[in-house]
Amino acid sequence: MDREILCVVTPDKAGKRLDAYLASEVEDLSRNYAENLIGEERVHVNDGIEAKKYKVREGDRIRIHMPAPRPIDVEPQNIPLEILYEDEDVIVVNKPRGMVVHPSAGNWDGTLVNAIMYHCGDSLSSINGAIRPGIVHRIDKDTSGLLMIAKNNKAHESLAEQLRVHSVTREYRALVYDNIREDELTIDIPIGRDERNRLRRAVNGSNPKEAVTHVKVLERYGKYTLIAARLETGRTHQIRVHLSHIKHPLVGDTTYGPKKQIYGLDGQLLHAKTLGFIHPSTGECMEFDSPLPDYFKDILERIERSRS
Repeated sequence: MDREILCVVTPDKAGKRLDAYLASEVEDLSRNYAENLIGEERVHVNDGIEAKKYKVREGDRIRIHMPAPRPIDVEPQNIPLEILYEDEDVIVVNKPRGMVVHPSAGNWDGTLVNAIMYHCGDSLSSINGAIRPGIVHRIDKDTSGLLMIAKNNKAHESLAEQLRVHSVTREYRALVYDNIREDELTIDIPIGRDERNRLRRAVNGSNPKEAVTHVKVLERYGKYTLIAARLETGRTHQIRVHLSHIKHPLVGDTTYGPKKQIYGLDGQLLHAKTLGFIHPSTGECMEFDSPLPDYFKDILERIERSRS
């Protein structure tokens, strides 16, 4: 079934070309795909059809009719899950480091989706299609920690709206290179696609979107700093890109930091520790916490020993 997205043009976006505007407003929508949707007359501006070169105006109501994803056969797999909470609407899981969230080219099995399909059967939201059933948000393969999963479309819409208005609590722990002098800081810099590498994101890259990360220093180790990073927005690789931009890349992150790994790491030291949201049915404020995993604590202990 097609999914409809409504956008209302704000004063700061007036004057943009229609295709560029859509790419800047809709997460994971490229400009090329926006052009295709416009060409297929799936984009209505104030209930009419416009060309991709149309310059949007303040107050324009733009409806995007996203086609249903092509069905893909994703197999349920009996993979152990650490479930912190589950009811008829929501599951909160603690994803291990190294697990991909949803299937994609090169990763068709062994993912979180394969695992939750086995656990839930048909009791998952269908809004994000066959390849991402129940998935409301995601974290990187090498990031561990908490994710909320929707078991029906009503719950999915509620959780997605909470993410959209930035009311979901998402706090991470990360170890970064070098000493951050400030005790607290906010990084408010848009993030877009890296035009030179499609696997990367970049500050002020192609089709940049608002990105805000709040950082608090928890411990200084001289060569390294342990931080809490709270997301206000949730762009792809947001914490990794923002911290790299201020010259404090995440330890273990060879995509945005040094290529040489320390302590035999294989991926960034980033853990989604705290997750809070309003329950879609009860309206109850819910918050969950996940302790640092052993691999993360082991690195901190080794740094402490080397320091002393």
